Amino acid sequence: MIDLRYVKKLIEMLDGSTVDSIEISSDKGMKLRISKSPQQRAAVAMAPAIAAPMAAPAVLPPAAPARPAEDGGMAAPKAEAPKSAALEIKSPMVGTFYSAPEPGAKPYVSVGDRIRKGQIVCIIEAMKIMNELESEFDGVVREINVSDASAVEYGQVLFRIDPTG
Repeated sequence: MIDLRYVKKLIEMLDGSTVDSIEISSDKGMKLRISKSPQQRAAVAMAPAIAAPMAAPAVLPPAAPARPAEDGGMAAPKAEAPKSAALEIKSPMVGTFYSAPEPGAKPYVSVGDRIRKGQIVCIIEAMKIMNELESEFDGVVREINVSDASAVEYGQVLFRIDPTG
């Protein structure tokens, strides 16, 4: 299994360098390729897509001003306050989301569950490798934004966690 911290470090190093892509092979036959160029991203299962997380927040603010015009301006700030306080667990890679360790098993987490930093919250399958995703903080699961066995993108919000819950 690939250590997600190792992959994140590789992505950060690649982003801060002039190198366009990197490919690593292990003696066990496992290969990992990370690329910055958009032409290669379609063929690569784990793409850094550093611009994607920056583009996602830009989409949310235009939607928020549309609501105050419809709701009279008072309801929207109340609706946004909990979302801004919630912490997000995002997908570190492109792959398939699995909420449980195997089909038919109990999910790792459910809405309302208290989680701790380092606790496994799901599995992301990428390139036939099952990658366990750990929480980066403590809190209560308020939203699960992905259904089981669905495709996820790099930077996609999987869970919203209430740190005070």
